[in-house]
Amino acid sequence: MDILSQDIKFLPGVGPNRKKMLSNELGIETYGDLLEYYPYKYVDRSKVYTIHELTGDMPFVQVVGRIMSFETFPMGPRKERVVAHFTDGTAICDLTWFNGGKYAKQNYKVGIDYLVFGKPTVFNNRINFTHPDLDDASKVDLSTMGLQPYYNTTEKMKKSGLNSRAIERLTKTLIEKLPTLPETIPEFISHPLHLVGRDDALRTVHYPQNAKDLERARLRLKFEELFFIQRNILRYASDQRRKYRGYIFSKVGEVFNTFYSKYLPFPLTGAQKRVIREIRVDTGSGRQMNRLLQGDVGSGKTLVALMSMLIAIDNGYQACIMAPTEILAEQHLQTIMGFLKDMDIRVALLTGIVKGKRREEVLEGLLDGTIQILVGTHAVIADTGQFARLGF
Repeated sequence: MDILSQDIKFLPGVGPNRKKMLSNELGIETYGDLLEYYPYKYVDRSKVYTIHELTGDMPFVQVVGRIMSFETFPMGPRKERVVAHFTDGTAICDLTWFNGGKYAKQNYKVGIDYLVFGKPTVFNNRINFTHPDLDDASKVDLSTMGLQPYYNTTEKMKKSGLNSRAIERLTKTLIEKLPTLPETIPEFISHPLHLVGRDDALRTVHYPQNAKDLERARLRLKFEELFFIQRNILRYASDQRRKYRGYIFSKVGEVFNTFYSKYLPFPLTGAQKRVIREIRVDTGSGRQMNRLLQGDVGSGKTLVALMSMLIAIDNGYQACIMAPTEILAEQHLQTIMGFLKDMDIRVALLTGIVKGKRREEVLEGLLDGTIQILVGTHAVIADTGQFARLGF
């Protein structure tokens, strides 16, 4: 099995309960889902400030110093606020826990140097970090910290301990566990574009060393996503062309020419002539035509549609025009019949209000081919409607 298809519950630190939470809240089911759950922002962990430099309006920062003492403040029954007084020699700040204070007192030691990371605020005229991240300074190499990722989580996840930092730890565990991931883009495409490898991009997007590396990783992942979308579109189009050939209208015959010379009520505009020529080329190509004809009200779209349908009739096919409402379908019927006048072309209407014997006659005319143009609503694509030779 591909390791990225592995169930996320088997990743160390997840298990069945966290798997359920990740699945329900974020849709993360597999290793691959977690790997592709990208951070929404990053914070530079390579710079260390002194406490003396800090202000209450700064973003997330980090300082190095040591805990001088702990102080506990009761907050009602079985609740307490734990404050650690912290210094780096330039000034003193407070580290505050409203939850998890017991853990902090047990695991963080007085006199040990820690790297503190968090959002500085001002409380009682002193810099304060609420629920900061602490790492043993002797075990941290600042030169390798780079940018720290932040992941979107939900309130429900945060209450259960699955905050951004927890997602970061799980992602780090996964990345350390993964073998080198296979490439998905051929070198003759990626090399001229100077794209980084897929394995490098997926690891770097979670733990970039700097902004330049992050941008290169993002560029590669964006390119890959659009590349495969475009490939699927091209494949679909190719399959459509291969499986579904369009009918070939090989001629413009007597019906079209008679209408054009004797029944056309006014000269065509230049735009109408151009569009009809383009449709003529399409219908003679053998490819399916899917065309959007755009024009203002009264610009002659229905006439263009009618003349295109006459080309279909000249080649032995039936034609159909479908409208979104019964009223518009009836208007199209009157317009088309008004254009055709006494030409020997049978036109019929099929909508929801056409019932009984009249409907039976229309369905029979479609099936035996005597109805050459059908005007209707979505009723024309009902199972009961069968054409003898619908071509347009």
